[in-house]
Amino acid sequence: MNEMLRVGVIGLGSMGRHHARAWTEVAGAELVAVADADPRAVERAVRGRTIQGFTDPTAMLEAISLDAVSIAVPTGRHEEVAVAAMERGVAVLVEKPLAGDEAAARRIIACAERTGAVATVGHIERFNPAVLELERRLRENPLGRIFQIKSRRTGPMAARIRDVGVTVDLATHDIDIMRRVVGAPITRIYSETAQRLHSTHEDLLIALVRFSNDVVGLLDINWLTPTKIRELSVAGEGGMFVVDYLEQHLTFYENSAADTGYERLAIVTGVSEGNMVRYSIDRIEPLRAELEAFAAAARGERAVDVTLHDGLLAVRIAELALASARTGKAVDVDEASLLDGAPISSGS
Repeated sequence: MNEMLRVGVIGLGSMGRHHARAWTEVAGAELVAVADADPRAVERAVRGRTIQGFTDPTAMLEAISLDAVSIAVPTGRHEEVAVAAMERGVAVLVEKPLAGDEAAARRIIACAERTGAVATVGHIERFNPAVLELERRLRENPLGRIFQIKSRRTGPMAARIRDVGVTVDLATHDIDIMRRVVGAPITRIYSETAQRLHSTHEDLLIALVRFSNDVVGLLDINWLTPTKIRELSVAGEGGMFVVDYLEQHLTFYENSAADTGYERLAIVTGVSEGNMVRYSIDRIEPLRAELEAFAAAARGERAVDVTLHDGLLAVRIAELALASARTGKAVDVDEASLLDGAPISSGS
């Protein structure tokens, strides 16, 4: 591999444009090519840059020597483009969700295993500094026993998304993060969905999940809210943490009725309002942190942070949420069988 990592971006929609920009800020990496079916998008991306542009990703992969590529095409094309890149020995970062369904996700994994290509999924919230600080604080056990985790991810409809609904497109973020924060697998999910404005898919999801350690979770996801909200809360015996993904804030609301030493939280007798603490967090761009980690993995300096099996699990649980909504019944989840015993990096 060249001393300078030669990278490309395939797909120049909203997220792909951010990838093209962020790659220029990653030390030791050089953006050399972009591709998109829309020639106007390509023209905008190459303007002012000494890079090559293509309207056909296969032509780009054949014409340009690349070490790594960001894949930000519509979800339905993830498999096609990822396989084409990996078969040419290119490391791939596939924007989440890994694929539109379990079968396509498994074929991407099979190709990675066959070719030995470095491959990861763009679960970008893993790199949000507020989430990383939450994980660090939780290791100190200020909450004691966790009771509930709740994720709210709402905002206007993304006009570009036509091949999947809000569950596969957005809830996969929260399934991944909730499992990681709780530190246990999901064992049951019940959901309701609605299609209010989207032409072909659901644009609202409300789901209840139960984890193996008896934590209860709530997912509130939609494309129907006129303002963008990205929030995670974790409540337990000692109080509640709240993450604002967008502002990169972490706030702790203390339960003053809990034993302040935390070692005897099991005898907590009630809940009352206590101190509120907002932690100081050094803000970073999660996308840039994600690309830096991917670049290091592509160079062989570290393992990927998010495995393809992490991506598969998020897609499969999202599919089970949709199945629950169709049947009106709760669905039991056996994560080990979903992954056929394959190791994952998140959760338990």
